Amino acid sequence: LFFGVLATVVNFVVYFACTSIFDLNYLVANALSWAAAVAFAYVTNRTWVFKSKVHGFSSIIREMSTFVGCRLLSGVMDMAIMFISVDMIGISDAVAKFITQVVVVILNYVFSKLIIFRK
Repeated sequence: LFFGVLATVVNFVVYFACTSIFDLNYLVANALSWAAAVAFAYVTNRTWVFKSKVHGFSSIIREMSTFVGCRLLSGVMDMAIMFISVDMIGISDAVAKFITQVVVVILNYVFSKLIIFRK
């Protein structure tokens, strides 16, 4: 939970920096914040949350690929919910971002526990 919250904080900080400071489109900002959160989450999940015992270059690449692949699934959901919420329904991007993160955090934990770092 602790590292999930931190990954979400990374996601929010990058997102709001991109939209507020750099005036990027909300979908571009969302993609960049997703990438930053995925990089942060892989390291923390592998090291502290699930204490991965995988060693060797090819095994780590396989684990990382599975991690990124699962995160791509939740990332597509994230982008779809953002687009539908903002462009189709008219919700502000900030509110939509909070909504998407609830869905994404749950999906990511399930993917990590059942698929990526299973014992």
